[in-house]
Amino acid sequence: MRISLALAAGVVAAPATAATLNVTIPAKSVAEYHRPYVAAWIEPAGGGQARTLAVWYDIKKKGNEPGTKWLSDLRTWWRKGGRSLKLPADGVSGATRAPGAYRIPLPADLKPGSYVVYVEAARENGGRELVSVPLTVPVRAASATGRSELGAVSVSLR
Repeated sequence: MRISLALAAGVVAAPATAATLNVTIPAKSVAEYHRPYVAAWIEPAGGGQARTLAVWYDIKKKGNEPGTKWLSDLRTWWRKGGRSLKLPADGVSGATRAPGAYRIPLPADLKPGSYVVYVEAARENGGRELVSVPLTVPVRAASATGRSELGAVSVSLR
């Protein structure tokens, strides 16, 4: 009975799992292009424990050099907890991505409140960029746009 009344009243909020972080990596017209390393994480708006959503790096680096060696170039993520993350991390780690649009599901267990979603990118022979998107749970659409290494970054309902 309570469920049907809540649904009828329209007060049931969409769970966090119904939200997606959309990240665009723009194409670059440069002589030597390298795919960027990218990290995405979420943390409470007032500061607090960062939670890594995704980290894309060169998992199968040629030679004996580990791909994780350059993750510290993602400076903000590295300081917020990246250095203590055991990689590869199941469900979080992945290979670098070519230019295009990508979707990362937001965690299902986010408690109601204010958060900030961060996406940071660093590219060899390129630049480094950090984009932040304020987020309120229950989730409402929000967006920001990068200037060089990242394009549109948004949170949307699925």
